[in-house]
Amino acid sequence: MTAVWEAVHRWSADGSRAALARVVDSSAAGPRAPGTAMAVSAAGRVVGSISGGCIDGELCARVPAVLDSGVPERIRYATGADALAPSLPCGGTLDVLVEPVDRSLRGVLPPLVASLRRGVPVALATVLTASAPGPGRHTLVPGPGGRVDLPVDDDALTQVRDLWAAGTTAPLDLVDRCGRELRVFLQSFPAPPRMLVFGADDFAAALTRMGHFLGYHVTLCDARPAFATAARFPAADEVVVSWPHEYLNAVSVTPSTVICVLTHDAKFEVPLLAAALRTEAGYIGALGSRRTHADRVRRLRAAGVTEAELARLAAPIGLDLGAETPEETAVSIAAEMVARCRGGTGARLRDVDSPIHRGGVGKPVPRVGV
Repeated sequence: MTAVWEAVHRWSADGSRAALARVVDSSAAGPRAPGTAMAVSAAGRVVGSISGGCIDGELCARVPAVLDSGVPERIRYATGADALAPSLPCGGTLDVLVEPVDRSLRGVLPPLVASLRRGVPVALATVLTASAPGPGRHTLVPGPGGRVDLPVDDDALTQVRDLWAAGTTAPLDLVDRCGRELRVFLQSFPAPPRMLVFGADDFAAALTRMGHFLGYHVTLCDARPAFATAARFPAADEVVVSWPHEYLNAVSVTPSTVICVLTHDAKFEVPLLAAALRTEAGYIGALGSRRTHADRVRRLRAAGVTEAELARLAAPIGLDLGAETPEETAVSIAAEMVARCRGGTGARLRDVDSPIHRGGVGKPVPRVGV
């Protein structure tokens, strides 16, 4: 996602004409979630993807007309009866906004991209109502107390900030100060979730690479300075030399945090896992054989860890993929993390009847200011 905004910013700074396509609404069965973006330059360069292929070419073909007119265009794609028409053969609907990178968008790009680079939470509000184009079409939504340049009352602005704080990316139905309906797309860019990897070995190196690939802010922690070095873990955002449980007790852990313990040493594992299992971390896993895990459980119980806390522990860590190498093990761990955090089963898709795309199920469009 960041690559798309970086490309738009770079082209804008170079004076190149470009357009931005974004999913601004979708059904539960739609292939991509709101906020999915693709950048297309007038020279035909493309960064990102809206659908994974089935409508991307058609969207690119619309860009010259949008650039010539300077007027944003909204298109709805759905499953069509005509196999030759642009549609979503896998089902669902997508509402896509294609807009030129104009004065309004250029005005928010520098602070938006700066926030993304620093991992600072930010949101972008885009007015979708056709009668409200022009320079004020985009505004950044800062933190509490910051100014939001939308023509709605203070109560509605407070609700918009609350939705952003909750990480909402969705179209909002607002009412402006004159009582007119105003539709706004709120795109939230939360700080990246954290992955804490404890233990500095080849398995940890592979897992930090996987975590970086998945968009986590990755920290590698180990008490041994000879092993915990930036040179050995180039994919980690930070490498910390510290006793693992002391480091964990000193950092903020939220439900979006994942904790992976690969230390293979009880003197590190027991105090670390005892502390981890009392946090709000969304996923906690530990590497080791079943024999190692049985001994680990015995030690944790002796340390006062409850049965309810032990039930949160994914150990032995990962899904049953038959993994052998560090890289295969990293895939196994990442697959279990995604399944746990997204509510998946970990089963083969061919063997289950549940929806493939689960985002947005049961989530109505928020109505603000009414």
